[in-house]
Amino acid sequence: MTDNFELENEDQKPVGYIVGGGLRESLRVRLTIPAQEVQEGAFLVTESGDWLFYGLVTDLQLGATDPRFADEQSEDRLPPQLSRLLHGQTLYTNLEMLPALMLERGPEPDTPEYKQWIARIDAGLEDQPRPLPVKTVPPHHANVRLAGPGDIAEIFGEVDKKGNFVIGYTREQGHPVVIDLEKFVQRSSGVFGATGTGKSFLTRIVLAGLIHYDAASVLVFDMHNEYGFDDTASDTGQRVIGLETKFRHKVRVVGLGAGAQIRGFPPAFNLEIAMKDIQPEDIELLTRELNLKETTPTTLEALVATFGRDNWFKEFRNMKLGAMMTDDEGKKFPAPDSVAAWADEAGVNRMAAEGLHSKLGRVFRLPYVVEKPAADSVGEVIKALEAGQHIVLSFGQHESDLDYLLVSNLLTRRIRAAWEETTNNFRSKGTQEPRPLVIVVEEAHKLLNRAMATQTTFSTIARELRKYYVTLLIIDQRPSQIYDEVMSQLGTRISGWLGDDDDIRAVLSGLAGRDALRGMLARLQPKEEVLLLGWGVPMPLPVHSRRYDDQFWKELLGEDGGRKDEDQLKRELGF
Repeated sequence: MTDNFELENEDQKPVGYIVGGGLRESLRVRLTIPAQEVQEGAFLVTESGDWLFYGLVTDLQLGATDPRFADEQSEDRLPPQLSRLLHGQTLYTNLEMLPALMLERGPEPDTPEYKQWIARIDAGLEDQPRPLPVKTVPPHHANVRLAGPGDIAEIFGEVDKKGNFVIGYTREQGHPVVIDLEKFVQRSSGVFGATGTGKSFLTRIVLAGLIHYDAASVLVFDMHNEYGFDDTASDTGQRVIGLETKFRHKVRVVGLGAGAQIRGFPPAFNLEIAMKDIQPEDIELLTRELNLKETTPTTLEALVATFGRDNWFKEFRNMKLGAMMTDDEGKKFPAPDSVAAWADEAGVNRMAAEGLHSKLGRVFRLPYVVEKPAADSVGEVIKALEAGQHIVLSFGQHESDLDYLLVSNLLTRRIRAAWEETTNNFRSKGTQEPRPLVIVVEEAHKLLNRAMATQTTFSTIARELRKYYVTLLIIDQRPSQIYDEVMSQLGTRISGWLGDDDDIRAVLSGLAGRDALRGMLARLQPKEEVLLLGWGVPMPLPVHSRRYDDQFWKELLGEDGGRKDEDQLKRELGF
């Protein structure tokens, strides 16, 4: 426990005092300052004896001891002094405070009781004070004040502590609020917000923190080519700095397909997928996208039984659709290399096999799916992540849902197998501990909706793989379309403004006080205001998010914004 709150908040004036309420219905605070000086979402502190209570403003309500004075205007018919007195006593404002945490601060400093209390803690006779979920309420007339920087640091963490990353600032007084990146990567998380609220900018900020502080390796499935190289903002036309620009020696941009160019820049290397890597479960994932029939699993099983898991895709691709031959009597029969001939031999419905082959034509024609890739680029991605580098997989011109579903699921399946093996070796053989990995998924509802969640590797990661050091960071504008079982596994949730009631309900699912927080989330500013929620932060808090600009990079990397001297650039170029 720090002493910051005792020193910095000693002279802070109360904003009001407790007049009623409870744990379930929130606490009611009678304001003693103008209502305009406090707003919804303000972080409040209540001092009560040896304890501090922390909470959020969830509502402000006008009241009157006599309704007649509220109905009649007194400003024009009463002297100013009497009118002010009336507004201070008869007419009042109450705010509702959602209690979230309580912290034992001990007796008053500089007293014998305080020294005895500290001595018992140092001796291990009492636990070190830490924020606890609120279990009781402060008494009537306990003073309430706005939280100061010491209170913010006490609950969310010190700004200068290693691994703590400033995500934003309190809305009233601009105090910095940090998230613990080590804790952040231990469970899957999500960034949500309606279209145009700045989700991509906020994600860049979080990723920059993870990379700079080396909290985990990061794999970004960059569907719209936004994160690797520099971009131009669609609304302002200003330059948006890419992660590779600032972390050139840490971030590798990978292009999908041979010869791919990303915004005119060559990637570090190109990703090609070997035909042998495509498994039946990858095809079943495409059921909705390709409009596959219920007979598909049976046909796929027969293909694997005939050709094996490594060769079925290549052999099926090389079969001819509708190829016929004629015998000496003029009767037609399927050609030996046709789909129909294989179906007859394998005992599969001919129409089902030909229908599947026809619909898989889109997959057969993908230019980045080849029989023999120039290199094991999938293996190279895994090795880079294991070595502590970060990968941004840019899809380039391949921006269809088919590309995104197939490549992201296939690559993640390989990564999952690699991390599970490393973790099992670490636990059974004492080998090196696996490096934490965060997989960033845009348009998450396309992979994690109710219909597809059970088929994708991503849902397994969200539910089970944190024990294997792998978590997700999902980015989406429609959280209500994400399977609720996956949403329940998200630790930290960072949400901008959401206009749809179903989306708001989804983001707040499983959280205490969600009814009180619903209005707060709906009334965020459309840009640069977010609500921090969930396991990764001690309590919900709305903040002004940091701006993704030159000032951000100066603060993160130093005054020079991460520029390198001439000698360092020459070394990186090999001179």
